Amino acid sequence: MTLVQQLPVLVAVVPLAAAPVALLLRNRHLAFLVVLAASGFAFGASVLLWQQVAGSGPVSYAIGSWPPPWGIEYRVDRLASFFLVLVSGMAALVLSWGRASLEAEIPAGQHYLFYTLFALCLTGLLGIAVSGDAFNIFVFLEISSLSTYVLIAMGRDRRALAASYNYLIMGTIGATFIVIGIGLLYLMTGTLNLADIAARMPAVEGSRPVLAALAFLTVGLSLKMALFPLHQWLPNAYTHAPSVVSSFLAATATKVSVYVLLRFYFEVFGESQVFDRLPLEQVMLCLALAGMFAASAVAIFQTDLKRLFAYSSVGQMGYIILGLSFDSVTGLTATIVHVFNHAITKGAIFMLLGGVALSMGGVTLPRVQGLARVMPLTAFGLVVCGLSLIGVPGTAGFVSKWYLVKAALEGGQWWLVFLVVGSSLLAVIYVWRVVEAAYFHAPRADLVAAVEAPLSMLVPAGLLVAGTVYFGLETTFTVGSAAEAASVLLGVPR
Repeated sequence: MTLVQQLPVLVAVVPLAAAPVALLLRNRHLAFLVVLAASGFAFGASVLLWQQVAGSGPVSYAIGSWPPPWGIEYRVDRLASFFLVLVSGMAALVLSWGRASLEAEIPAGQHYLFYTLFALCLTGLLGIAVSGDAFNIFVFLEISSLSTYVLIAMGRDRRALAASYNYLIMGTIGATFIVIGIGLLYLMTGTLNLADIAARMPAVEGSRPVLAALAFLTVGLSLKMALFPLHQWLPNAYTHAPSVVSSFLAATATKVSVYVLLRFYFEVFGESQVFDRLPLEQVMLCLALAGMFAASAVAIFQTDLKRLFAYSSVGQMGYIILGLSFDSVTGLTATIVHVFNHAITKGAIFMLLGGVALSMGGVTLPRVQGLARVMPLTAFGLVVCGLSLIGVPGTAGFVSKWYLVKAALEGGQWWLVFLVVGSSLLAVIYVWRVVEAAYFHAPRADLVAAVEAPLSMLVPAGLLVAGTVYFGLETTFTVGSAAEAASVLLGVPR
């Protein structure tokens, strides 16, 4: 087999192999180079897979040459390749950005351990996207989760330990629900291959174990994606974790859980069970709206910017689930596009805040007063990303909300348009608090000498800020990929 044919497995195996190499080297510089090279390879492989799927359709790889469903299958389709590009691209950018931040936030003797765990986390997230086996998805989900618990706890702030422990407890509960759901599916279908489960589902559709599996998977994945009100682990985790960890998690971890939910809902269970036999459409709609308003309202009153934007992430997850609840191609397109647009926007924000923490010693509102005078590029980047969170035309966030509005109008739910706009006004308030502190106050006397973050941090963050504008104007990749993936999930020909 050629190298190109091996890409579905290499995209996860190369980062996995980089982890023990980084650990054995025990040298932070060499470990950085190894894991960065693995992340770069994963991104290149993901782009090639996306192109291959766009040109010739889904790619299937049988592990050990055992054909599915007898063996484990890695399968890359339009949706999987889209998420592969997102996760691997964010990993390469965050890793190249975070080296200077690590020097200040993690003891030097632990850097090689950080790179080892980062590689494992990346392996888990990429493995979830390529796996066509239900139990394999669970295994990769736990690989990413277990490494994330330790990554969060590596910060110098002792509160990071409590945040990590809280996430561990909540994550373990979520994982238990997920594995119970998978076990019930295996009980009823006798297989773990996702495509094979879907093929056998009509024979057991509507049975109590299958409906129970749907319920368990919904709750477990909702915990993993921090869907309101199961989000309690997220604010502390994002706030007290090292900046590089916050940046990576905000851009990838919860987004991959959304991917798994889409897989199970539309490819395994099917629309009839998810939206007809159970009132999940109404449940998801209510939870989405509650998250959009409640989390955004809480964000307004935060003084720590990392916590403010952490609650913003919970609110933005509401928009993602809102699109899913429409059960339409336009709604699912909005969901998938917003996953991408929110990932690059929030990744940029946490990277910029990492630069602020490095230069100004913290990211509380009183400390960042006058930010625009001492770090003008960083302040401008935060404003651009804030506009994207609001959904201002010309930014990536506008594209997502435009498709949400279209989906609401197509479904005759015009009243939801006002709620989407109303929740965006809450985003205006908390973004304005940042703008006011940065532009309308003088810097503290002890911070007047603060300067921009190093170029090695500004360039990756600047690329993401530019991406929030570029993908707000050029939507061929995002909307094109998302619309095609949504059509496949719903079985609607394009």
